[in-house]
Amino acid sequence: MKWTDSQRIAEELYDKYPDIDPKTIRFTDLMQWVLDLDGFEEDASHCGEKILEAIQLAWIEEAE
Repeated sequence: MKWTDSQRIAEELYDKYPDIDPKTIRFTDLMQWVLDLDGFEEDASHCGEKILEAIQLAWIEEAE
């Protein structure tokens, strides 16, 4: 997975953290959780706020 795979990342996060409300997560935590996902292959330097927003929005949609 790469940073641009926001929908797949959101699905993985939803499965891994089912009790977390994605509306309340800090971007610093979100970035670390993405980096810790199995199969994630990029480093933090390729990520920005817009990417994290896209992942968070996809996660919110997945949770609803």
